[in-house]
Amino acid sequence: MSVPFPFTAVVGQGDLRLALLLNAVSPAVGGVLVRGEKGTAKSTAVRALSALLPQVDVVPGCRFSCDPAAPDRGCPDGPHEPAAGVSRPARMVELPVGASEDRLVGALDIERALAEGVKAFEPGLLADAHRGILYVDEVNLLHDHLVDLLLDAAAMGASYVEREGVSVRHAARFLLVGTMNPEEGELRPQLLDRFGLTVEVAASREPDQRVEVVRRRLAYDDDPAGFAARWAEEEAAVRARIVAARELLPSVRLGDGALRQIAATCAAFEVDGMRADIVMARTATALAAWAGRTDVLAEDVRQAALLALPHRRRRNPFDAPGLDEDKLDETLEQFGESGESGESGEDDDPDPDGSGGGGGRPPQDGPAGDGETSAQAEPGEGGPSQTSGAGEQAPARASEPFRTKVLTVPGLGDGAAGRRSRARTQHGRTTGARRPQGALTKLHLAATVQAAAPHQRARGRSGPGLVVRRDDLRQVTREGREGNLVLFVVDASGSMAARQRMSAVKGAVLSLLLDAYQRRDKVGLVTFRGSAAEVALPPTSSVDAAAARLESLPTGGRTPLAAGLLKAHDVLRVERLRDPARRALVVVVTDGRATGGPEPVALAGRAARLFAAEGVASVVVDCESGPVRLGLAGQLAGELGGTAVTLDELRADSIAGLVRDVQGAGNRRAA
Repeated sequence: MSVPFPFTAVVGQGDLRLALLLNAVSPAVGGVLVRGEKGTAKSTAVRALSALLPQVDVVPGCRFSCDPAAPDRGCPDGPHEPAAGVSRPARMVELPVGASEDRLVGALDIERALAEGVKAFEPGLLADAHRGILYVDEVNLLHDHLVDLLLDAAAMGASYVEREGVSVRHAARFLLVGTMNPEEGELRPQLLDRFGLTVEVAASREPDQRVEVVRRRLAYDDDPAGFAARWAEEEAAVRARIVAARELLPSVRLGDGALRQIAATCAAFEVDGMRADIVMARTATALAAWAGRTDVLAEDVRQAALLALPHRRRRNPFDAPGLDEDKLDETLEQFGESGESGESGEDDDPDPDGSGGGGGRPPQDGPAGDGETSAQAEPGEGGPSQTSGAGEQAPARASEPFRTKVLTVPGLGDGAAGRRSRARTQHGRTTGARRPQGALTKLHLAATVQAAAPHQRARGRSGPGLVVRRDDLRQVTREGREGNLVLFVVDASGSMAARQRMSAVKGAVLSLLLDAYQRRDKVGLVTFRGSAAEVALPPTSSVDAAAARLESLPTGGRTPLAAGLLKAHDVLRVERLRDPARRALVVVVTDGRATGGPEPVALAGRAARLFAAEGVASVVVDCESGPVRLGLAGQLAGELGGTAVTLDELRADSIAGLVRDVQGAGNRRAA
């Protein structure tokens, strides 16, 4: 078994370590979401935490980690008789992004259940994580159906597996920790709210601290056991402090003044629901216990707000997470005058190990400030290079986004689950049955019985039970929705450069990006102007990254339409190799003009016909305006084999209004 990097050897990253330790003190806080760039010790710190957790007592032989002092009455391995438990370390279970549903919740032996009536159940990762840590790296890339199962288990503290009338339930209470790189896409709001706390991490820019990071990482890689031994005393001290804080936690008093500050803060920042208030209260209480106090002070409330509110402030994926600290201080001061002052604790030592920091921060080893444990930090990627062109203008701001018409890819796909186009998926309406390919996940009962029925006499059936063989089992086939690759090809030339016009164009693309976020699509951005085209953003799940690139997009120069289409064609060719099951939808945003170079219109037509020959779904958003219209965008759509819509037609509300008008006229005629 590999030796984990010591938690106390992590350089800096005070907020990350504090959030993890608070959850170790009080698992009711609700877990941690760690957001940050690659190479910033996110995974290292999480994996190191499990070594600090106190051991748990479990019922001997129970696969579901029942507590001998209060065993689960519905445990599949129960009922358990009163007996002495055995101690074992708390587990940290990792959920792979590509895990199957059976791997997460467990699997039933359908064949034995049908033939013998036996609940033969193989526990999944949720059972393994009970009373421990469930860690999801790249949690923002987790498939929707796994997210739904996680939400259910986190809300109910139990996992349910129900297949064709056979039901198994077991307890599943765990500390949920997720890490993610925001550049790769955002989390669904439902899962985001399930994380009690969130922290943003970044690599230190201080040379001395980076030197210390590299020094410790190299020392660990050369001799993991020896390095861990050198930090054993610090690890034991933090482990003992966690135990002491847990014992103190029930005695911590959350006064009316602190509660008033918590409620006022949540109201001032307009967070949805009441979960934020509850999480802040639990976090402030854990902060006081961690600092060795029995009273919650204003500094605890402030630190709790900084950890519990930023991710609950986002209204859409383009909002930057964070909290206005000046507004926070004003709110706490305004509602703290008549509340519990906390001055009685000024003479106490809230930080017995001298680590400093509001609310009792974890020990700060090495140079002060934030840092990382590994030498894997990489420079951030810069923005896209800008193609210079004549008459370049400063970027125009996007107009307000709106709800768009649903654009879909025709046919039936097999891509990743989403909400845009029709596809064969694991979830959705049942359309038929087939032989299972690999493990059976969804049994089609009628088809299975139909396959087994003709063979009952030959198999010697003599009783009421149905004799079922593996070859009889049939898997349900379902039709649902998939996510697509929506590739935007945006004209940024001089013909689009009028301020009001470009603002409307950016607003339309921003609206389509918001729609892509809601439908679980990947997005990419190709722009063309001057004399060439460029990939402003390679295909990614991060629509907010696409929105940022769009916002800074300058305009000006000629209109190399053919270059833009050819660049988009190259992007699709590469993406087919990476993800062949994901179908593409190309959205060309242009007025249809083509200038620059010999025969620009003919060249653009030939480039467009490449998409038509390959059957790529495409839409041209016609940005032409004014009393005289040439209809060039419509001609381009014909060459692409797609459709053309104007900016006005793109709005869903205008289409809905038309439907209402028609229905209203029909009702009047009927009357």
